[in-house]
Amino acid sequence: MTQNSSKPTTSFWVIGVLALIWNALGVMAYLGQKLMTDEMKAMIPADQLEIIENTPAWATAAFAIAVWFGFIACILLLMRKKLAKVLFMISLAGVLVQLVYNFFMTNAIEVYGTASLIQALVTVSVGLFLIWHAKKCTENGILS
Repeated sequence: MTQNSSKPTTSFWVIGVLALIWNALGVMAYLGQKLMTDEMKAMIPADQLEIIENTPAWATAAFAIAVWFGFIACILLLMRKKLAKVLFMISLAGVLVQLVYNFFMTNAIEVYGTASLIQALVTVSVGLFLIWHAKKCTENGILS
């Protein structure tokens, strides 16, 4: 096994840290939903709470896969490991499964409005960018 001698640029570190923050926010959203108390649920509008409480296990699993694999991928990216790309791909698959449920099997757009579409587009775009970035960093010898 050879030692990787390609030195990452400042942009590599900035992208990695921003990606870690982005994915940490996703983890916080997941944990906030999973650990929601009855008092917290009482503050959520009924139509939103209905969507949350009726989410099937497979869609919740997709949410968990999306955020946890993305978070771990960011850590691996910052550790300069090429496995990050694979985990980013798995994370994006989780995002896409979750979006299929949210937009085609619920009335989420009606309940949450067009902001939910914008958030979905941003999330998918970030996921695609991180896959591309990890691939590019592997090609440039930054990830090994």
